[in-house]
Amino acid sequence: MPVYYTKEHEWVKIEGNVATVGITEFAAHQLGDITFVELPKTGKSVKQFEVLCAIESVKAASDIYAPVSGKVMSVNEALENTPEIVNESAEEAAWMACLEMADPAEVGKLMTRAQYDEYLKGL
Repeated sequence: MPVYYTKEHEWVKIEGNVATVGITEFAAHQLGDITFVELPKTGKSVKQFEVLCAIESVKAASDIYAPVSGKVMSVNEALENTPEIVNESAEEAAWMACLEMADPAEVGKLMTRAQYDEYLKGL
């Protein structure tokens, strides 16, 4: 399953026409202890790089951007009661939403893991 990354530190796993979205370990580490995840509403449509949802930590509140355009099919409700999952498993258990992709070609605007790792070195 290919995974792509944004400069805003979101990841997206592509499986067929479904895009699963979350934030990277780097972002979770930068934010510190996550206290709240504001999940998007099911059925919400977003364009690539628009605000999808929000996350709050002891340090800051941040917007989470949609790596691809699409419609929210499902959200990870576990994060509503246990937002700390993001700190424990940012790139696995702490996915935030699944989108039905509008345009699979948009992944061309994202980074591979190798490109993302190079990008992080410059920060």
